[in-house]
Amino acid sequence: MPQPKAASGRTPDATRRSERSRRAIFDAALALVGEAGYARTTVEGIAARAGVGKQTIYRWWPSKAAVLLDAYLDLAEQGRKALGGDAAPGIPDTGDLAADLKYVLRTTVDELNDPAYDAPTRALTAEALVDPELCARFVERLLEPQLQLYADRLAAARESGDVRPGVDPRVALELLVGPLTHRWLLRTRPLTHAYADQLVDHVLQGIATRPRS
Repeated sequence: MPQPKAASGRTPDATRRSERSRRAIFDAALALVGEAGYARTTVEGIAARAGVGKQTIYRWWPSKAAVLLDAYLDLAEQGRKALGGDAAPGIPDTGDLAADLKYVLRTTVDELNDPAYDAPTRALTAEALVDPELCARFVERLLEPQLQLYADRLAAARESGDVRPGVDPRVALELLVGPLTHRWLLRTRPLTHAYADQLVDHVLQGIATRPRS
């Protein structure tokens, strides 16, 4: 059967139409979570905001949590591209471990303080605690790749002699990101660049090689 023609005489591009719908769904999910919170965000609400049918969302995702995870991953990717990033993401290796870690922790502070990231990150973190399947996807697709960047940079510093040979990079990275995440999640105190710098200084006092006396 011949394909229907658009007003221009061309065959409609289903791929482009799907991409527009997907983008609208992502934008709607992030906006609604930011405005109403995760609990009040529904698939129906996302569909209405995006201008698509509810069945369109369920064809691609099993739940609102799955929509939000993919929307968040897309947001992070768009942010990376906006910063000039076609190159693979990673922590800089300038030869100055303290400066490199402070740079990436300050960037993380800025992201967590950005309302565009704060609301969906909190929503995904909370939902992952009660949804094992979402938690596994959250860790695999979002958390683990970010943590591995720290592990790789710390392992390189260990190889170059800037970090003591017995230091486990996976434990060391938790000393950096754990307190930062705790302060952000519980809002115990403001999340600042100064705090990020202090974390790096304190952690490096514990894991860096000691000058020979």
